[in-house]
Amino acid sequence: MTMPHLPAPALAAVSYEPWEGEAEALATAAEVGLRAAAWVRSLPVPPVPGPVGSWLAGELPEAIETAMSALDPEDCDGRSSDGAIVEGTGGVDAGTMSTLSAVPCVVPEAVWLTPDQQVRLLAVTSAVTGAVRLLVDDPGTAIMHGLLARLCDVITHAARTD
Repeated sequence: MTMPHLPAPALAAVSYEPWEGEAEALATAAEVGLRAAAWVRSLPVPPVPGPVGSWLAGELPEAIETAMSALDPEDCDGRSSDGAIVEGTGGVDAGTMSTLSAVPCVVPEAVWLTPDQQVRLLAVTSAVTGAVRLLVDDPGTAIMHGLLARLCDVITHAARTD
């Protein structure tokens, strides 16, 4: 059976005004995403090549980079011209979010990683996912009250190269 994908309703025309500090916050987030992806790529490879190791070295860091560089506060939850609620994506596509959400299911299979590396990997992807959700739910608070910056600090700490 094929599931038809209906187009999302058009959002009501509202002029978008960037939040104070938005450009800097988004630039920082993109930079943090690049560093976190580099850390994921630097993790040890499995002794025997396999799909999980390839996924951790390829798709996952790409998803981290993509999500953190695509953050878009304008793509938040809103209302269509007929008043229906339209869920935003924070600028991040469903495939990227799916890759990030798979980490808790994949980490137990990465037995060659230390528990510390596994926990830090979970922290990075959880914080990246959280950054997207913050912008979807309340971009003004995320940017102007430093919540996005705080998540960037968490990602930076978890993806440290010590």
